[in-house]
Amino acid sequence: MSQTHNIFFDENYDGDRFDAALCEAIPDFSRSACLKLIKEGAALLNGKAEKPSKTIREGDVACVTVPDAKPVEILPQDIPIDIVWQDSCMAVINKQQGLTVHPANGVYTDTLVNALLFHIKDLSGINGDIRPGIVHRLDKDTSGLMLVAKNDVAHRKLAEQIATKTCKRIYYALLEGVVKEDSGVVEQPIGRSKTDRKKMAVVSDGKWAKTYYTVLERFKNFTLMKFELATGRTHQIRVHAKFLGHPVVGDPVYGFKNQKFKLNGQLLHSKQISFFHPGSGEQMTFDSELPDYFKKILDALK
Repeated sequence: MSQTHNIFFDENYDGDRFDAALCEAIPDFSRSACLKLIKEGAALLNGKAEKPSKTIREGDVACVTVPDAKPVEILPQDIPIDIVWQDSCMAVINKQQGLTVHPANGVYTDTLVNALLFHIKDLSGINGDIRPGIVHRLDKDTSGLMLVAKNDVAHRKLAEQIATKTCKRIYYALLEGVVKEDSGVVEQPIGRSKTDRKKMAVVSDGKWAKTYYTVLERFKNFTLMKFELATGRTHQIRVHAKFLGHPVVGDPVYGFKNQKFKLNGQLLHSKQISFFHPGSGEQMTFDSELPDYFKKILDALK
């Protein structure tokens, strides 16, 4: 027996090799296993057999047929989540800090997906069995609004809006130091760090990335900022904030080693999201409150 999965490649995969993108999209498969699937014609790109070196573009879809192995069952878990709004097509979730979005690397429990399977009956299947409903991601320790699709049609339409930037995402973050410019843009390519492959960094051969920023409030040694993404690279705001010389407060990867506050992760929140409903076409905008721990620090700084 074998199973066939459709994998939608969003903007985070744009410019990657087919084999590398497939390996990242299917965490349980090694690079060699993905390479074998492509060479054997078991992994098609947009319905055609392609070379492993084929360049991925936003919106590409891979159809992957893999033999049944030891089944991995992603089970529903009664993990509390904040469902801001939902209908028959989709849901808007306010993800809490500390919650990983989807299973990966052999970890199949205690994720947002496990929670979604418990709280929401139907979820889209475009991203396979371990990422049902997940249209886009937030880092584990980034809080805030996310879109979840309940069927494949809604998933494709929402993912297209993210790829074409018609879905607007606004983030708030507290940065180290005082940012001088009232507003600006960081347009620097992002890729894997040359010194630590687990990190992302501004690198000359990285993927084009663009972030708009506006100062909301300045404090003695910190700045509250609003960010808007023009692209959606991995860790984009955190990397671009570091490039500015003002990393996100509490960031364990890109932030300062000596942190003033005792935090469980970065003070970065997906505050607002605006999109067109995949069914009605109506423009919808949702806004969320900053988490209590975030507001507590702002109050202390004031």
